[in-house]
Amino acid sequence: MSRRGLVSLTTRRSVRRKGGELATAATRRLEDQHEWYARLGAKERSWVGLVAQAGIANFIDWLNGTRHADTRTIFGAAPAELTRTISLAQTLELARTVVEAVEERVEDLARPGDVTDLRVAVLRYSSEIAFGAAMVYAQAAEQRGAWDARLESLIIDAVMRSEVDESIRTRAAALGWDAVTNIVVLVGNSPHSPEGDDPAGAVGAVHRVAQRLDVPVLAGVQGARLVVVVGDVSDPRVRACELAECFADGDLVHGPLVGDLAEGAVSAHAAVAAHVVAHGWPGRPRPVAADDLMAERAVAGDPLARTALVETVATPLAAHPSLLETARAHLDSPGLEATARALYVHVNTVRYRLGRITDIIGYDLTTPHEAFTVRVALSLGAILEDSSKVLR
Repeated sequence: MSRRGLVSLTTRRSVRRKGGELATAATRRLEDQHEWYARLGAKERSWVGLVAQAGIANFIDWLNGTRHADTRTIFGAAPAELTRTISLAQTLELARTVVEAVEERVEDLARPGDVTDLRVAVLRYSSEIAFGAAMVYAQAAEQRGAWDARLESLIIDAVMRSEVDESIRTRAAALGWDAVTNIVVLVGNSPHSPEGDDPAGAVGAVHRVAQRLDVPVLAGVQGARLVVVVGDVSDPRVRACELAECFADGDLVHGPLVGDLAEGAVSAHAAVAAHVVAHGWPGRPRPVAADDLMAERAVAGDPLARTALVETVATPLAAHPSLLETARAHLDSPGLEATARALYVHVNTVRYRLGRITDIIGYDLTTPHEAFTVRVALSLGAILEDSSKVLR
C-alpha cells in the first residue's frame, strides 16, 4: 500500500475541508517569496493563481485516491500561453510553493498518528507534479515549435515577395521580432536538396548557431536555397561569415543592410539576384555582398541594379566632365601612363583624378572588378541618355 493509502480518512477529510485556506496560503507564499510573480501583469498573476488553486484541489483528490497527480488538470486551469509567460524553473517553484503550503500545516491537518504519513504523501505528490510539469513544458515546446516554424516560413515568404504588411509584422512580433532592427538577408545553397531530407534540419542548424551568437534570425528553405533573415547587424559581412557554416558549399550572398523587417524585401531582392549571377565574377569572395555584384546583376537584367548603377556612378560623374573623361580614357587604356597620354596631362593628374573618382562614386578604377562595374554603369548611362534623346 502506498503512503497516501496509510493516511486516515479523518486526516483526508481535514485536508479537504481546509482546501480553500491552503489555496489562499499558496497564493500568499507566491507573493511573498517570488519576485517574478510580482513582475507579472494582473492577467498573468490570475493564471498562476488558478494553477495554484488547481494544484491544491488535485492534491486533495490524489490523497483520496480519486485522481492521479494530474498535471493536465492543474495546468489546464490556465491558458496554454502561460508556458510562454513563465519558465519551467518558475513553474517548478510554483509547484513547490503549492506543496509547501500544505507541508507547513501538516501537523494542523493530520491527526497525531498520520503526521509522518501525510508528510511523506506530500513529498511524493511534489515529485510527481515536478515530473509532470516538465512533461507539460516539453509538450508545449513541441507544439510551439511546430507553430513557430509555420509562422517563420510564412514571414520568410512574405519578405521574399515584398508583402510585409501589418498582419505579417504582428506574426513576426509573436516570434520576438517586434523591435528588431538593422536587418540583412543571406542567401546560399541549402544543405538539404528539394528531393532530400526535411528542410527543418537546415533551419534548425541556423537557429542553433544564432543562439550561440545571441542574434535574432528567421530562416527558411525555398527550393534549393537557404534564406536567412538576420537582425541587430552592424557588419553584414562579419555576420555572414559567422553563419556561413549553416549553408552548403557554393556562393553565399548577403544583401544590403536595411532598417527593419518591412524593408527586408530590399535586402532579399538584392541577395537573390546576386546569388543567381555570382558565378559571373570568377574571383568573388565567400561571402560576397550583393552590392559588389551590381554589374553582373545589371547585365543579367536586374532593373534595381541598373537604376542603382546609373544613380551612383553615371549621374555623379556626368556632373564632373573632366572626371568622366578621365574615367572613360582610363577604362580604354592599358595603364596610368597611357591614360595620361590620351588626355595630354601629367600622370600625377591622372592619379589625382582617379582618387577623386573613388571619393565620389566609391569605386576604384585601378581594381579590375570595380573598373568593370564602372564600365557597365557608364554604358548604361550612355544608353539611357541616348534613348531619352530619341524619345524627345
